[in-house]
Amino acid sequence: MFVDSHCHLTDPSLLEDIDRIRADMAQAGVDRALCICTTLEEFDAVQGLAARFDNVWASVGVHPDNEDVREPDVDALVALSARPKVIAIGETGLDYYQMDSRKGGRSVADLDWQRERFRVHIRAAQQVAKPLVIHTREASADTLAILKEEGEDGRAGAAGGVFHCFTETAEVARAALELGFYISFSGILTFKNAQHLRDVAAFVPMDRMLIETDSPYLAPVPYRGKTNNPSYVPYVAEQIASLRGLAVEAVAEATSRNFEQLFKVTAP
Repeated sequence: MFVDSHCHLTDPSLLEDIDRIRADMAQAGVDRALCICTTLEEFDAVQGLAARFDNVWASVGVHPDNEDVREPDVDALVALSARPKVIAIGETGLDYYQMDSRKGGRSVADLDWQRERFRVHIRAAQQVAKPLVIHTREASADTLAILKEEGEDGRAGAAGGVFHCFTETAEVARAALELGFYISFSGILTFKNAQHLRDVAAFVPMDRMLIETDSPYLAPVPYRGKTNNPSYVPYVAEQIASLRGLAVEAVAEATSRNFEQLFKVTAP
């Protein structure tokens, strides 16, 4: 019924309890999940988990915020993406959040390595015709500009993909949609101070929307502050259903169909 389009099941807080989590997913009607890779060092664990369970898939990529890790190149991403059940490239993108404090006072100009890493992922995704999982935080202008420069404009040869855990404005959502991307909403949508994001969720077309947990982070209300897991993704769907005057089953059906179309995964 529900699909968690973005989670980190190899995080120790989830992996050590994976059997219970999978039972909770079944109880909640969450029948599929995409386990996201954030470093090449963890890829074997991510892909191995997907190979182990018939309702879990994997991505391959290096998160824009990770330093002192193996740097990806196009050939490596292409090779790893050929492994069984790898259906996406990422998570990739740009992250300028609290840049001065987190990055030792560096400027945007000092983060060219992020932008080059992003381009590497885009080129690999285009080569293998698998969608991108985009992370962008306080960097939407550069994210959109690089996508356009690399030919991600919805035309033939573009990889497409999803802007995951969306927290940007309606204008950014509109620009992403115009480039052919999907928009994914997380448990942030349920937070009291997230009305601006709920307004965006009311605007995004249902045929271009996904839902996710980004677990173990960002647990939705009523579990905010606790460890998140894929069995909580229905709370995101319920929030969207309330915003749009739909039955939650309609949101589940639409977002599951979108997942299948974007990632080329067949229904169970």
